[in-house]
Amino acid sequence: VQDEIEKLKTVGMLEGEMTPDSYQKIRKYLFVKPLNKKAHSLELEDAVHKDVGDIACVVYMMLSNTNAYFCVKIKNQHLKQWKMTKEAVMEEALKNTCQMTPPFIYTNGKNKSGGSFMDNGAFCLSKSDKVMGVQLCTNAKENGAVSVFFPGVLQRLAQLMGSDLYILFTSGNESTIYSANESNLEDIKDELHIMETDYDNGIWYEDSLSEELYYYSRIEDKLS
Repeated sequence: VQDEIEKLKTVGMLEGEMTPDSYQKIRKYLFVKPLNKKAHSLELEDAVHKDVGDIACVVYMMLSNTNAYFCVKIKNQHLKQWKMTKEAVMEEALKNTCQMTPPFIYTNGKNKSGGSFMDNGAFCLSKSDKVMGVQLCTNAKENGAVSVFFPGVLQRLAQLMGSDLYILFTSGNESTIYSANESNLEDIKDELHIMETDYDNGIWYEDSLSEELYYYSRIEDKLS
């Protein structure tokens, strides 16, 4: 309870003048939430975020561990006051997010823990996993699609798949990862088309995240 009270005090801090020292006090509460750029364009104008295609990875400060919606956006003015770069703050926030909500994958209806698939231990994916895809999220599930951007996650999944990856963000809570070598691209496009049809018909679900199909290159270590 005391920890929660201390975090609440920082709300006022974010509204006033801050120093590099104030960043040290709140850095451990920073986290990243993925948003669709088009649907959230207005609230992104002054927010610290990194764009990846039609997705914005936005930095927030968590004010309550028991309520994910009890948070505030970090603004560009805060970076100036902290004398911090966007890249450094984003890296810190992503690391925190990964620690708070480790990545999980779901295969054939059985859940595998994030620690298991991230470690270079005895873990493998079946051929059907590579063809049909695996669901990637976090142990908290909510906003779980952010796990795609965690350090080392795509590299590890590409290693397990033995190929480059196709990534479909089925919602803001999860993504589906396919082997670029084993999966059928036309089937993936068909699934994306169904999602696009909903969007074109004005059906935009609250947890919708992306209208694009993404590709991860192992050689370039790049998501496009």
